[in-house]
Amino acid sequence: MSIKKISFLIVGILIIFAFVGCKTAPVTEEIPVNESVVEEKVEQAPAVKSAEKSMMKEDIHVKIIETSDVHGSLFPYDFINDKETKTSLAQVYSYVEEQRADENQSVVLLDNGDILQGQPIVYYYNFENTTDEHIIASVMNAMEYDAGTVGNHDVEAGPAVYLKVAKECDFPWLAANAVSEKTGKNVVTPYTVIEREGLKIAVLGMITPGIPNWLPENLYEGIFFEDMIDTAQKWVPIILSKEKPDVLVGLFHSGVDFEYGGRTADEKYLENASLLVAEQVPGFDIIFTGHDHQDTNMIVKNPDGEDVYVLGALNAARSVAVADIDFAWDTEKGAYGVKAINGSTVMMEDYPASEVAINTFKYAMDEVKEWVSRPIGTITETISTPEAMFGDSKFVDLIHTLQLDLTDADVSFAAPLSLFASIEEGQVYVRDMFNLYKYENLLYTMELTGAEIDAFLEYSYMNWFNQMSSSDDHIIRFKTDDNGELIFNERYNSYDTVTRYYNWDSAAGIKYTVDLRKPDGDKVNIKTLIRDDGSTEKFNRAKTYTVAINSYRGNGGGGHLTKGVGLSKDEIADRTIDSTVADLRFYFIKQFENMGTVVPSVDMNWIASPIVWAKKAMVQDYPLLFGE
Repeated sequence: MSIKKISFLIVGILIIFAFVGCKTAPVTEEIPVNESVVEEKVEQAPAVKSAEKSMMKEDIHVKIIETSDVHGSLFPYDFINDKETKTSLAQVYSYVEEQRADENQSVVLLDNGDILQGQPIVYYYNFENTTDEHIIASVMNAMEYDAGTVGNHDVEAGPAVYLKVAKECDFPWLAANAVSEKTGKNVVTPYTVIEREGLKIAVLGMITPGIPNWLPENLYEGIFFEDMIDTAQKWVPIILSKEKPDVLVGLFHSGVDFEYGGRTADEKYLENASLLVAEQVPGFDIIFTGHDHQDTNMIVKNPDGEDVYVLGALNAARSVAVADIDFAWDTEKGAYGVKAINGSTVMMEDYPASEVAINTFKYAMDEVKEWVSRPIGTITETISTPEAMFGDSKFVDLIHTLQLDLTDADVSFAAPLSLFASIEEGQVYVRDMFNLYKYENLLYTMELTGAEIDAFLEYSYMNWFNQMSSSDDHIIRFKTDDNGELIFNERYNSYDTVTRYYNWDSAAGIKYTVDLRKPDGDKVNIKTLIRDDGSTEKFNRAKTYTVAINSYRGNGGGGHLTKGVGLSKDEIADRTIDSTVADLRFYFIKQFENMGTVVPSVDMNWIASPIVWAKKAMVQDYPLLFGE
């Protein structure tokens, strides 16, 4: 049984009322902002923690610990795959308690965003159990976090979620570059000052400004995300002048590779600008990074030739970034000064999960385990994503089918969102939908011409498939160094690709071929449109078609609509004619429940040719892509 547009919109409207009640005020009016910090004439920002000033010690040691991109990994259990894990915030809990037990140091605990998306436990508290205190607030308050920065996936959860969590947390969330489009004033607290043993640690928070490229505007209505370098240049002098901190820390939900996505250092609104801020804006002692899920430990020089420590933690609480700061008393100045800073990252797999955390929050774990274990249907065979990396597949075709069923669109675009994901034959549970669809994307219906659909696909296949001159060439477009050698990534135990798999969209609803011998921009040949009854009609480049597309792609994510098709942000918005009000996963659960038994199939609506070349290259490239 299919779910058509009217039914899912009605259900969605009911859901959104449950989320937000009767509130209609714009987001900018609801985000809690500490006005005493925002005003530039402020005499002193409030301290999160304070202690009596002590001049009895010759040296003071402060350890700053950062978590980042936790993505819901609160406990050592994978709710998606029903198995225990080696790392989580419960392990970090043990590490932090160990460090706090050391009487020779003071500890500051920070989080760098993207904690409200990932594991089903946060999804459950985001959208299912919305009355109890959010599990994120409960856990982070118990761990006594001192400050956090908002991440893009935190915004993705929607204002009803992130505003609730912000109110429930006992510490401030920061984002100095999130400002009101109307007034230009901060809508989130830009910085905070944390005191330890009389020393002042100022923390300036920023979020990656790439959010408008990925998320629907209704999730951040009325908010503009300023360039990170511009924001740092504005706020650092204010903080140094008004607060006179002993240490200035940047807490940036932004990575270090500013060239990611083909960008250059002189561009504005870079997704990953942390390293550039460290190098271009004087005043920072330490910058903690995030968003890129990388274990980062480096030292760079700022414009004054001073060292800036750039540190970042792995995602899913696999590691923490640590800055150890030694302060020494300067008798001439009558004040403490920084004697030394040491940066490091600490792996969490060697630490046991905190029994206090497990026992305290067992109620939440049990509740969510029961929810994800709810049966929603059956599937007649196992489907997985590895096969989807080389051609048309049952895994991605299932997503296409569900999207077309939801929208009645002519064409569907979709990508495999995980490198290793599968749904096993037999009973299907709620947890399996997190493997089928990884993110909380909405589903858009857009209008594109036939020529624009072709340009979209040319861009997608250009970045994923290599141009082949023989069957010995690679089918996957791997990254190469200056010598033309493939680049091995130790983090993933595989070779880097020019684009990530989640940016490789195929299409359904049309028949087309991809000629691997052809140059970029001339690989795709669309032949016919497939009607609902299975019949076909000639594809018309001048005709306008309706397209089902997720909100990440539909807002310009990956560059398919901007760089590939050539549409501006305003033009993209004008082409969007419909949107779901809840995420795709919600509707997929309902569809499975209505279908009962799912029989996966692949319609082979597109092929890569020459077929013999593609098959031989797949055998060669499979271990390079997935690891030996």
